[in-house]
Amino acid sequence: MKRISIFALILCAGFVSGAWGQQRAGKCSNNWSEFHRTNMARWNPCEKVLGVNNVGNLSLRWSYNTFGSASPAVANGVVYVDSAQSVYALNARTGAKLWRYLTGGTVDSSPAVANEVVYVGSQDNNVYALDARTGAKLWSYATGGEVDSSPAVANGIVYIGSRDNNVYALNAGTGAKLWTYATGYFVGSSPAVANGVVYVGASDNNVYALNATTGVLLWTYRTGNSGNSSPAVVNGVVYVGSTDNNVYALNATTGALLWTYTTSSGVFSSPSVANGVVYVGSFDSNVYALNAGTGAKLWSYKTGNSVLSSPAVANGVVYVISFERKVYHNVYALSASTGARLWSYPTGDHVESSPAVANGVVYVDSVRKLLAFGLK
Repeated sequence: MKRISIFALILCAGFVSGAWGQQRAGKCSNNWSEFHRTNMARWNPCEKVLGVNNVGNLSLRWSYNTFGSASPAVANGVVYVDSAQSVYALNARTGAKLWRYLTGGTVDSSPAVANEVVYVGSQDNNVYALDARTGAKLWSYATGGEVDSSPAVANGIVYIGSRDNNVYALNAGTGAKLWTYATGYFVGSSPAVANGVVYVGASDNNVYALNATTGVLLWTYRTGNSGNSSPAVVNGVVYVGSTDNNVYALNATTGALLWTYTTSSGVFSSPSVANGVVYVGSFDSNVYALNAGTGAKLWSYKTGNSVLSSPAVANGVVYVISFERKVYHNVYALSASTGARLWSYPTGDHVESSPAVANGVVYVDSVRKLLAFGLK
C-alpha cells in the first residue's frame, strides 16, 4: 500500500561506488527496498542493531523537509522518498540530498529499488524508472490513470496497479508493456509477487492472483468491501485486510479461505508477517497480533486513534503509526511477542506513510518531514 498504507547503510563519498555492488550470495541484505520489502512480508529479518532491549533509546537523528505520504525505500546507504511531485534520494546516514527528480503529478507511490534503478508511480499517470545513483530518467510508461500503487519488482519485471483499473507488468529494463490485467475498479493496492504469482487487491472488493509471466487469472477471492490494504504472502498463504473489518488468510494456490479475523472497524493497514505471527492495524485504534496459522488473537495494543499505517517488523519489534489528533500522529515501537509499548514519539505532524527499518534506523515520512530515528 502506498500511503497508509513504510534504514540505513553508511554512504560516504569515498566508497559510494563499492556500495552499489551486488551482495555476496548468502549475505543477509539489510535493505528495505520496496513497500513489502523483498520477502513480501514487511519484515526485516536482517536487522540486528535495534531490538527489544534498546529500542526505548531511540531519538531523532535527522530530518529532511519533504511533503510526503508514501513509505520510504532504503537501499545501499540511500533513502528514496516522495515529496509532493518529486522523488528524493537522501544520504541515509546524514539526510543530505543526493538528487531530486520532478514528475508531472503528486507522488503517493512508495519507491522500489532493484539493480540500481528506482521505480515509482505518479498521479501524472506514469510509471518512472530512475537511475538510483543520479536520478536520471531511464524510461517512463503512461497508464490510463493515476498511479498510487507501489511497484513490486521481481525477475526483471515491474508490477504495479493504476486507477485505470489495470494491473501492469513492465519490462524493468525498457519499460515495455508485457501484459495488463483489467480488474473491475481502480487498483490502489500494491502487488506482492511470490512463486511466479502476482497477488493484488482492487477496489472492486476482490483479491486477484495472476500468473506473473502471462497475466492470466489464476483465482479471485471476493471480500465484503474494498480498501487499499496490500497482500502479504508467506509460506503459501496470502494475508490481506479489508474495509469490511476483516483480516483474511487465503490459500495462495487456490484462493480458498483459511481463516478470517474480525476487528471493530475497517482494516486499511497492510499486514506484516514474521515468525508465524500476522501484525496489522485497524481503524478501531488497535494493532493486532494474530496467529498466522489459525487467526487466533495473540495480543492487541490500543493506540490513541485509528491505525491505517502498515506495521514494519524487525528483530522482535513492531513499528507502527497511529492517527492521534490531540498530539498529532505517534510512532510506536511494540514488543512483537507481547504487544508491550517499548517506545513512542509524537511527530507533531500528519503522517500517512508506513515505517521502514534498516541498519538501526527507523524512517517515517510525514507531510512535512522525513524523520530518521536512531540510537542515542
